[in-house]
Amino acid sequence: MTPSPPAKETTKLAGRLPESPRVASSRQPSKSRPRPASRRRWLIGLSLAVGLALIGCGGYVLVGGSIDKDSTLVYYQATRGPLEITVVERGNLESQENIDVLCEVDDIRGDNIEGTPIVWLVENGSSVREGDLLCELDSASHIERLDEQIIQVDRARAEQISTRAAYEDQQSQNKKALADADLQIKLAELDLKMFTDPKNGTHKLEVEEIKRELDDINNQILESQASLELKRNDKEGIEALFKLGYAGKSEVERARLDFLQAESAYAANMNRLDTQLATLNKKNTYEREKQLLTLEGELETAKRVLEQVKVNNAAELAQKEAAMEAAERALAKEVELLERYESQLEKCKIYAPQDGMVAYAVPQHYRQTAIAQGSPVRERQLIMNLPNLSKMEVKTKVHESVLDQIRAGLPATVRIDAFPDRSYRGSVKSVAVLPDQGGWMSSDTKVYETVVRIDEDVQQLKPGMTAVVEIHVDHLSDVISVPVQAIMQVKRDTWCYVDTNGKLERHPVELGKSNTKFVEVVSGVHEGDSVILNPTAIVGSDKSPAADDAPSPQVENGDDETDSGETPDDLTPAADPAAAESQGDDGEPAAARNRPERPREMRASQAGPPRGDRGSRPRSGG
Repeated sequence: MTPSPPAKETTKLAGRLPESPRVASSRQPSKSRPRPASRRRWLIGLSLAVGLALIGCGGYVLVGGSIDKDSTLVYYQATRGPLEITVVERGNLESQENIDVLCEVDDIRGDNIEGTPIVWLVENGSSVREGDLLCELDSASHIERLDEQIIQVDRARAEQISTRAAYEDQQSQNKKALADADLQIKLAELDLKMFTDPKNGTHKLEVEEIKRELDDINNQILESQASLELKRNDKEGIEALFKLGYAGKSEVERARLDFLQAESAYAANMNRLDTQLATLNKKNTYEREKQLLTLEGELETAKRVLEQVKVNNAAELAQKEAAMEAAERALAKEVELLERYESQLEKCKIYAPQDGMVAYAVPQHYRQTAIAQGSPVRERQLIMNLPNLSKMEVKTKVHESVLDQIRAGLPATVRIDAFPDRSYRGSVKSVAVLPDQGGWMSSDTKVYETVVRIDEDVQQLKPGMTAVVEIHVDHLSDVISVPVQAIMQVKRDTWCYVDTNGKLERHPVELGKSNTKFVEVVSGVHEGDSVILNPTAIVGSDKSPAADDAPSPQVENGDDETDSGETPDDLTPAADPAAAESQGDDGEPAAARNRPERPREMRASQAGPPRGDRGSRPRSGG
């Protein structure tokens, strides 16, 4: 047998009443029949009610005296029959087929408004057709931003045109530089070939030219040598005639001058011959090698210049290309931003995507404002829905203590507060894996969002209506059950009072499954036993029942406290007796209406809720 969960973690269970319950009062029989109520648990009710009832008791309540016959006691005859185990929660109606209309306009920073104000809004609940205007958002800031972006696009386009022209110009310059470098290589190769040609090379021609000059000089030497011999003979003949007296002195002087001139011409030709021979030797020995090295160096330089030109061309072209691509990307970004701003401006007017009824979105957070004209909405915020009203579902929240019982596919019954006489068949559609985060005001109670689908077409139901969901967890076909307010509990002791032949006896009981009204009694109560529905009237009496009828565990054990050391303040009844007697307008005991829910199963050995947690109840699931 598992211990009962702490009161702060109890959930809300509800079920159907057993067939034909019989409740009797010592003064007046009760003909009212309790009805299911959500958000109640009997275990917390046990802790809360008796703690309040016994605060002022001076005597030890478990050894109290017999009850006065004039006191009001409410009886219930234990019955055997079916018991429905259900989980009851409240929630809101939604459409199964819901088209969300969202705000797709982003918030413009710097306008001191969080979100975009609504300028015009179609009336809530009105019917619209596809293409009708649903909502118009303030577009003044978006128009101003769009105008500024158009200027940015023009600037980016001008930069893109300039960089593309520079890129194309660089391509032309690269081609010219490459052609010039290639031409220099060809010229250098041609110069080298022309110099080294053995037949028609420049060196060969220069050598041949020198050789021809040598031949001419040799011829001139021969001529000057012959002329010198002739002038010598003439001079010697004139001198001989002068000695004989046949020639004058002037003739001798002229002959001598001619001889000197012929001798000078011969000497000059000999000098020219030596010079030309030296020139030919230098040409073949030094100038040829020097010129060859020069031409080969020019060819290598031209080749290196070509490689450098290629590298420079690639670098310059890459720079121009990078600048052009950057400008193109900047232009594309600005154009994309322009298109986004144009789209944002268009989205300031929201049109109906299909026919349907308008349902304003309900704020889900304390920071959200109600959808209305003038209210700001943030990007991705839900503005309204266009629901399919023939297919509805309920969104509710289930406490963690019963989460293990809830699964998709379980049958459910749905009732609408606006139409209390109608009920609808349903089934659990989904159960959240993680607990609802709640908000900053939420307690430590964990609840899980659960969606219950209505499995039939409906009419007249509107989104947002409050609904009560009764999830059918289990069905006990033949069990003994009593109302939960008949059960008393203190720590591990669980009992109820039974009227046996006019005497009140305390019967320890072992409990099974329960709903918000009734609990299965596994042992301790038999079919037909009359149990007391207001046991606090007994424990609060000045007189105690007979010791053999209602023995106290403290008296039997010789202790003055309970087995856990707690005082009678920790006694836990099922309901306040006064509340059990007084009934509301609907015929339901007030304690049954206001009592928190008990867990799904409680055994006789289970402990009650901790002292500090008595009276706490789970967070509302609606």
